[in-house]
Amino acid sequence: MIEPLPNLIPRPAGVTAADGGFFVLDAGTLLDAGPGLGAIAAGLRASLGPATGCELRDGSGGILLSLDTRIPAGAYELTVTPEGISVEGGSPAGVFHGTQTLRQLLPPATLRRARVAEGPWQIPTCRITDVPRFAWRGVMLDVARHFMPVADVLRFIDLAAFHKLNVLHLHLTDDQGWRVEVPGRPRLTSVGAWRPESMLGARGHERFDKRPHGGFYTDDDLREIVAYAAARFITVVPEVDMPGHMQAAIAAYPELGNGFAGPVRTSWGISSHVLNVGDEALGFCRDVLDHLCDIFPGEVIGIGGDECPATEWQDSPVAEARMKEAGLEGPHQLQKWFTERLARHLARRGRRLYGWDEILAGGAPPGSVIAAWRGVEPTVWAARAGHQVVACPDTSVYLDYRQSDDPGEPTPVGTRLTLEEVYAFEPVPGGLTPEQAALVLGGQANVWTEHMESARRVDYQVFPRLCAFAEAVWGPAERDFAGFSARLPAHLARLEALGVNYRPLSGSRPWDGRPDAPGNPRTRADRQAELHEMTAALRGTDQQ
Repeated sequence: MIEPLPNLIPRPAGVTAADGGFFVLDAGTLLDAGPGLGAIAAGLRASLGPATGCELRDGSGGILLSLDTRIPAGAYELTVTPEGISVEGGSPAGVFHGTQTLRQLLPPATLRRARVAEGPWQIPTCRITDVPRFAWRGVMLDVARHFMPVADVLRFIDLAAFHKLNVLHLHLTDDQGWRVEVPGRPRLTSVGAWRPESMLGARGHERFDKRPHGGFYTDDDLREIVAYAAARFITVVPEVDMPGHMQAAIAAYPELGNGFAGPVRTSWGISSHVLNVGDEALGFCRDVLDHLCDIFPGEVIGIGGDECPATEWQDSPVAEARMKEAGLEGPHQLQKWFTERLARHLARRGRRLYGWDEILAGGAPPGSVIAAWRGVEPTVWAARAGHQVVACPDTSVYLDYRQSDDPGEPTPVGTRLTLEEVYAFEPVPGGLTPEQAALVLGGQANVWTEHMESARRVDYQVFPRLCAFAEAVWGPAERDFAGFSARLPAHLARLEALGVNYRPLSGSRPWDGRPDAPGNPRTRADRQAELHEMTAALRGTDQQ
């Protein structure tokens, strides 16, 4: 039975439904794709054919995919009549988004990988006009804390594309693991990609699983991920965190550090072992960035820049020499100096630096794109300083945070972040001029995987909250959670058909729990106070 319109997520900008009419998709339905849209047509055939038995052979009179320059880029118009279906887009991306809506208009059984039901496959007659509000509708996936095999990353991309997200930020390295090959540096993957055990639960419990963990992506793996995402109009933004969160790299090459000679970090949290800012370490970073530029064609390259303790630099002869040479007043200025050189190097490659909001301290390099995560205010500060910014405040869009106060939630960490609270996320904060507000590129949900050891666990933490996030960054600022809630059950049936282990709306189930990995729930007031202290260096300056 067809669900009544508009049970679509994200919600379209405009829907006009016709009473009682249907287009019937059957074995004789033809598919006509305009110039430059052949790959999208092939993708639609591949996604619908196995479950429906409809091959969608070339020809006119059934489904038409076309471009219309009168429609904004990324937007689409979808028209269903009893005689046929038209998907018009202002760009190929817009046409692709329209095909995702078309898939949602069909019964959930058509989303499966093989045929489980017979037709007829009816699509209700309607006219949909839709346009994304933001250019950056992103999700960050941390594959450093827990490695995710290529097949699972590709599946994650499919789910992001189904929700019309268009950026995948891949967090490729951290203290606990290095996941990317670099020419001439084999120990990064033979040593840095592996740890002897992993922490179970939050740090305060000091529990470990005594199981080795690791993995890395070959160059061809990453090229496959990039190409697969591009076919779905998703840009992959790589991140190699530097100069902090570098213990895995230093474990592989101790000369990059400040005297530390130890293993890849096995516990969560922030390591004090950072790069030494000498010529060799800086050259290493340039080599890494060059390699990322060779594989990832997008405009921005992530360098992290967050949570970099300066304690080792205080007693480092290398750091002392660098400060003297550069005329710096103290170790606190070294990271800014370091980041500026990375930005210049990326600029020579025609790229821009993407970093967490810590790089605003002392002024971020011109042209940097800021990922504002420490509350709402860093988005304001970045925009007022003239930087493009992606809003990703942890108390609104960190999907590793617990979903309820139920003690049965697996490894409950962070502040409570409910489905409704994610749906209420607004990327553009108040207090900005129109010119400053235009610098907010959009929003990004972040999936940190310390407590997500498998794709199944990622599913549970991410869905359906990512569905709420997708609507927040696609549609208008005015949203109705009651309306979203009414549409969500029909969408959960789609996730079921796609094999997603989403969290039920009724709450966690006994088998979702992780009693072996206890958490550390935080109150919102406690976290807000901590964020206030963390951003003290920026507060009141507005980075002007």
